[in-house]
Amino acid sequence: MRLYLYVIEAQGLPEHGDGGGGAGYYARAKVGKQRARTREVEARGTAAEWNEELVLAVDGGEAVEVGVARRREGGRGGREVVGRVKLPVPAAAAVPAGRRRRRTTVPPTWFTLQPKHHRRRKKGAGSAAAAAADCENSDNTVIHSSPCSSSRSDTDIEFERSTYWEHSSSNSGTVDSPRSFAIERSSLENSDCSAQANSNSNSEDDDLMEPSSATAKCTSDIEPMVPDASFEEAMEIMKSKSIPDMPEDLSGGVMFDHTYLVDSKNLNSLVFGPDSQFSKELRELQGTTDYEEQPWTWNNNNPPSLTRTCQYTKGATKFMKAVKTIEEQTYLKADGKSFVIMTRVRTPEVPFGNCFEVVLLYKIIHYPDSSSGEEMSHLTVSYNVVFLQSTMMKSMIEGSVRDGLKENFESYAEILSRHVKNADSAGMDKEQLLAPLQTDHQSDIRLAYKYFCNFTVISTVIMALYVLVHIFLSRPGPLMGLEFKGLDLPDTFGELIISGILVLQLERLLSMISHFVEARVQRGSDHGIKANGDGWLLTVALLEATSLPPVSSGSVDPYVVFSCNGITRTSSVQLQTHDPQWNEIMEFDAMEEPPATLDVEVFNFDGPFDLAVSLGHAEINFLKHTSAELADIWVPLEGKLAQTCQSRLHLRIFLENTKGPETSMREYLSKMEKEVGKKLHVQSPHRNATFQKLFGLPHEEFLIADYTCSLKRKLPLQGRLFLSARIVGFYANLFGHKTKFFFLWEDVEEIEELPPSFTTVGTPSLLFVLKSGRGLDAKNGAKSQDKEGRLKFQFHSFASFSKASRTIIGLWKTKSSAIEQRAKLEEDQEDENYVDLNDVQSVLSIGDVPLSKEYTLELPIDADLLMGVFDGGPLEAKAMCRVGCLDYAATPWQEARPGVLERHSSYKFNRYMSIFGGEVVSTQLRLPSDDGDGWTVYDVITLRNVPFGDFFRVHLRHNIRSVEAVAASSEEAAASRSGSRCEILVGIEWVKRSKFQKRIARNICEKLAHRAKEVLEAAAREIAPAVSG
Repeated sequence: MRLYLYVIEAQGLPEHGDGGGGAGYYARAKVGKQRARTREVEARGTAAEWNEELVLAVDGGEAVEVGVARRREGGRGGREVVGRVKLPVPAAAAVPAGRRRRRTTVPPTWFTLQPKHHRRRKKGAGSAAAAAADCENSDNTVIHSSPCSSSRSDTDIEFERSTYWEHSSSNSGTVDSPRSFAIERSSLENSDCSAQANSNSNSEDDDLMEPSSATAKCTSDIEPMVPDASFEEAMEIMKSKSIPDMPEDLSGGVMFDHTYLVDSKNLNSLVFGPDSQFSKELRELQGTTDYEEQPWTWNNNNPPSLTRTCQYTKGATKFMKAVKTIEEQTYLKADGKSFVIMTRVRTPEVPFGNCFEVVLLYKIIHYPDSSSGEEMSHLTVSYNVVFLQSTMMKSMIEGSVRDGLKENFESYAEILSRHVKNADSAGMDKEQLLAPLQTDHQSDIRLAYKYFCNFTVISTVIMALYVLVHIFLSRPGPLMGLEFKGLDLPDTFGELIISGILVLQLERLLSMISHFVEARVQRGSDHGIKANGDGWLLTVALLEATSLPPVSSGSVDPYVVFSCNGITRTSSVQLQTHDPQWNEIMEFDAMEEPPATLDVEVFNFDGPFDLAVSLGHAEINFLKHTSAELADIWVPLEGKLAQTCQSRLHLRIFLENTKGPETSMREYLSKMEKEVGKKLHVQSPHRNATFQKLFGLPHEEFLIADYTCSLKRKLPLQGRLFLSARIVGFYANLFGHKTKFFFLWEDVEEIEELPPSFTTVGTPSLLFVLKSGRGLDAKNGAKSQDKEGRLKFQFHSFASFSKASRTIIGLWKTKSSAIEQRAKLEEDQEDENYVDLNDVQSVLSIGDVPLSKEYTLELPIDADLLMGVFDGGPLEAKAMCRVGCLDYAATPWQEARPGVLERHSSYKFNRYMSIFGGEVVSTQLRLPSDDGDGWTVYDVITLRNVPFGDFFRVHLRHNIRSVEAVAASSEEAAASRSGSRCEILVGIEWVKRSKFQKRIARNICEKLAHRAKEVLEAAAREIAPAVSG
């Protein structure tokens, strides 16, 4: 049972000769070990006024001792008790067990204070006016939520007075509490009873009994409560009875401030309605248990008060343990558009929990319709810490409350955003941001106007028109000097200079027109390709780049390559610009697991086989950016040139899960269970939220398992190892010194199981070896770093090493193999979609493609032996491997028509041959030469995975003829043997037009012809030792 004690004022206080009339007086109450006190006030003569409420937890039959004390002055410290009195408390035992407790109220009454020492009784200690009420929670009990602290500020008091009742004064004083409006109303009616009770105070026992009996006869009944109604009906009733003014925010500060695209009435029902789904999800996330929610009830008083009480056990956080919490929620305003709710939160089980309570003020304000036509409402939450007793720990309590509320409202905002759309991030919707890139394309006329509206074009046009007008107005002159009919030369140096300027300007204008037309025709192969499948879909919108670095060739033709989980997407090539604008959208096919990083690299295009110059690169970690940040992000490019020029790339990135978080989580765990060989349980939302908050991870990252272990460093560090779908994290807290880091699964190159040793306290350990240059953010937890730059992390002292190692190694193997499988799947899909070239006669177009001779070789090897490089045996495999052709495979020769053999081959280029890697599919024809002295081999090459690879086919022709070898001397003439002459011819068959035809042709003719020459030379080196032996 709780007792509300209202201390109003005291009169007749003793006067002191030391000038204590102006000293600070305060009232204090004591029940058992509980104590409460009011603030100190200066006495006005022999009277002091407090008007404060004290709250105490009591058992039936106990007596409350109330005293008035005076603070000593003059540097002596301490206090001096002026007087005290014991007040009765109605016994709870007197109420039958089966009946509900009713509220008992004692009106304002004057009590005579008894001196602490009996020898001072003659002087008198004055009298005090007080009132009391006891309350026990029940379904129909109205629990008010007004400030009841002895340390309330004057602002809080004025707020209450203006909110609940009109302040009035009487002889018995006023009470600053919403509960006291009935008491104050009856104070004048009971003044006679109060005087009678005061006159009958002859002894301490009389003081305990007579006021109760006297006031029992004079107490007026409180208006009965209206029967319980539905929440919506209660809101309708509150419309006409709400306070007109909007309360100010509480003095502690605003803890929550967001605008939502929802009507204020619906938001109020969502947050404070009975059995709210929002509240259920919030409790589940925060680990709240033992939740009891009383229905909303209200009293038909003036003003009305709609209240309810909620009791629960709040889950443990990093700031406090699990504690029992009581919330009293009271509606101050509900006019249908704006809602104000005051919540008083008490946690008596925390240290110093009886000394304070937290007051929260929720304000839901309706906003006018937004530009999109949707209703909007603004939700703010302010707070204040109200101290019921004085304590030296005030600043520490306020800091802990502030940190706890901040943590609580982070999860509050997260859950609320799942039910209503946040207007602050409404512009981050994928469809809204990508719509301008898909549909709002400027017309060619508009783009031409922007491109050609410059000084060069305007001056050239004006000068050309001026010259044309001059030609029309002037008459032809006689032939002079070296002129003849049909040749008109400048007659002066001025005419020569003007002609030169005009020619240069026209050349520049034509060049600009050519670039504009080519830029409008050119498109990237991956732009606009839609993603397929269900799962994690990644969409990247490439907008623009700024301040790209120059290259040695002068002109910059940039394009961007995106890589994620083994899948690549390439943008179009922009022409000769350091500030390109793409406005292209690349979509990645659905992935089963959420990607961790997106690699971005900007290249300068200079042919598919040149070592492309990297203008800058960047890595975007999805775990370190929120969805709002990724929706519009400027990425600084790394690299010496890019950092010098401060190059940046403007992207919009969207990562979404089409299956839903729960479905994806369970499917992933089911797949991991097969690999690990044990059951993996779904972690609770509260545990997942704690894990995400600990490492600052996005909400889609879920915890798989965690293990207690030690981190091997110079000094072992005991902590906990966390495993999720994308990261391995470690956290330790040693006497307040926190160690926290994580690295990605895809950065792990190797995991080793090490046997027990002395340094690992006789327990086996796991050694994580990261890839070179990866995981540098976690370097503070690494055991060592080898010469190759690989970080090593060692963990030991697991509670169950076998269980932990089986789970960890299983997760790593699945993650590392997933990327390889995705890359292979992409290759297979390309093979399926590729056009079959079996009917080689339809594509060779022999004789139609012009070929140019690039190399002529004379080798001291017989032509028949040299043709072994085309027979598919070991000689061909060795030669192709030496020139950088990987995964070489060739089919046997088959007769396509009489005298003509056909086969197919495929291989990949290494990175030295082409920065893109690239794949080659080749169709070859072999036939004897016309004179019968050798062979001719036709090779039609199709390139894949290189820029513009689908624009052309490369035609190679090898003419290998037998010739007599030239002897070095006459003595060697007899030993001379036949050799061979090899001619290599190259040509290009264009399938599509491209602005880069000349550049591609030059690059291909140089690279592929040189490779063919190296193949023949490598074969000759392999054959020579065998022949000479």
